[in-house]
Amino acid sequence: MRLATTAFADGGWIPAEFAFGRIDPASHVALSQNRNPDFAWSEVPDATRSFALLCVDADVPSQGDDVNQEGREVPAALARVDFFHWVLVEIAAQRRSIARGEFSDGVTARGKPGPAAPGGTRQGINDYTGWFAGDAAMAGDYYGYDGPCPPWNDARMHHYRFTLYALDVASLPLDGAFAGADARRAIAGHVLAEAAVTGRYTLNPRLR
Repeated sequence: MRLATTAFADGGWIPAEFAFGRIDPASHVALSQNRNPDFAWSEVPDATRSFALLCVDADVPSQGDDVNQEGREVPAALARVDFFHWVLVEIAAQRRSIARGEFSDGVTARGKPGPAAPGGTRQGINDYTGWFAGDAAMAGDYYGYDGPCPPWNDARMHHYRFTLYALDVASLPLDGAFAGADARRAIAGHVLAEAAVTGRYTLNPRLR
């Protein structure tokens, strides 16, 4: 199976159009356009009954002590954890593309609604749900796609891996506000094929 996007080259730089946050010289970071990238896929297994799409940043700091703190930098050597930016399931078996901005076009404070999504798909909550949990202005369930916004003082470049899975089931046993880890467990044993593209992003001017 093959997966492609016109939004960025595989292994290349993700434009700010597809990010949650962009560099701002005065305040380090400002909200960006937050559009989901476009995707197209081919060479699908004949037995495919649905697709799932996950976007994961595996470069997120495991500790937040230095994150976005003036006069400090998050060490590149710090242990890292996964951060889910998009959890999309029940993509119809006959579908072969996703348009730019179809699932996300702008930042929605307190999160976009879900799990129902365009084209009969369902979306889980992404990890901004936990990130903003203590913020009175932003707290909520963040369904669907919300793009890159890594710490502006992180010494490590962040990599965003979009993986499409061809599944042998039409639906997954996921209910309510399911998360990325729930989706990973649900698709285990049902994957016929997978394909991925990865983009890079940072808000640290030193790494640009």
